[in-house]
Amino acid sequence: MVTGDDLRARRANSFGARAAAYAEHRPDYPAEAIRWILEPLGEGPHQVLDLAAGTGKLTGGLLAEGHHVTAVEPDEAMLSELVRHHGAARALPGTAERIPLPDGTVDAVVVGQAFHWFDPVRALPEIARVLRPGGVLAALWNDYDNSVPWVDEFVRVAQSSVSEQDDLAFDPLTEYERFTDPVKRLFPHAHRRTAESLVAMVNTHSHALVIQEEERAELNARLLAFLKSRPETAVGEFDLPLTVFVKRLRRV
Repeated sequence: MVTGDDLRARRANSFGARAAAYAEHRPDYPAEAIRWILEPLGEGPHQVLDLAAGTGKLTGGLLAEGHHVTAVEPDEAMLSELVRHHGAARALPGTAERIPLPDGTVDAVVVGQAFHWFDPVRALPEIARVLRPGGVLAALWNDYDNSVPWVDEFVRVAQSSVSEQDDLAFDPLTEYERFTDPVKRLFPHAHRRTAESLVAMVNTHSHALVIQEEERAELNARLLAFLKSRPETAVGEFDLPLTVFVKRLRRV
């Protein structure tokens, strides 16, 4: 019998098999959001830990802003992609529950598209341990902008048989006594896509990675048919409207 916890574990560990596709098709994060996260620290550059860094979608933005980045990621294939694309970052294997850094050595910990996979009871004390007092913790999530009608319809079409488990995220960054001043903000974002590359992006999401090949083929055919039927997405490149949800806290 497959339990909810079993499925969650499978989803959490599903990304490495498609690491190259993840690097190619997932969106990055807006510079405005990165600057807002680090604003309480004053002028940089800062020592930033990108935790559960994946293939470096957030790492790249931090490096572009001139910060010193340590990227920690448990999956070897994902970490290899990160090193290939963002060689200026210090890349280390590790998890949120066991961070391979000394106490009080970073100014900020940022988590892109991953905090919902953590065990917060174990991860939050670890994050507090490596952060300097006054440091920043922030979690970010790219999501579809459902205020756009075609995007809202696309999200409904893109459901798989395990999508009902997607109460995983939004804002699972729970409070902890070592953190204060929680602030939330939404940032507009966009991801340049074609119909085919948007379908490829959906295939890097865990709800599509863990289903059977037959269902995935049906899902992809349904998505492509929908996109080819819409004037906004039928031909050539278009911007996929996104919103980036950010929650920021300060280390006491």
